Amino acid sequence: MNTLIFRTVAPFLTALMLLFSVFVLLRGHNEPGGGFIGGLIAASGLAIYGIARGVGAVRRALFFHPLSIAGFGLLLSTAAGLLSILFAVPFMTGLWIYPTLFGAEVPLSSVMLFDIGVYLVVLGAITSIALALEEKEVE
Repeated sequence: MNTLIFRTVAPFLTALMLLFSVFVLLRGHNEPGGGFIGGLIAASGLAIYGIARGVGAVRRALFFHPLSIAGFGLLLSTAAGLLSILFAVPFMTGLWIYPTLFGAEVPLSSVMLFDIGVYLVVLGAITSIALALEEKEVE
């Protein structure tokens, strides 16, 4: 399956899947989608890239070990929950701020922080599993 066409198209397909995963992540706050499905789409894109170019290429593209990405995501998700305790509201209560960026008011919430954390956990865990399976296949 590792044809010249596949190796040529894989980087573009991976970039498109990563971009779409971020769209699904950001859209999931108000519509179907969110961190979990966005993370699965991103991990699938990286798995395709790994099949085409090898595990080493994916590890170089990520900069960090996939389990470190998952750990950071878990830290973000936990921080989103603990943030509500600091404001004396029940655990995991959504908190909102409205900063002004370039003259436009941008609503930001702790729910989005939690979704980004879930995205990173799923991305890191599934990518780690996929890379481990791809390494075993090569041997």
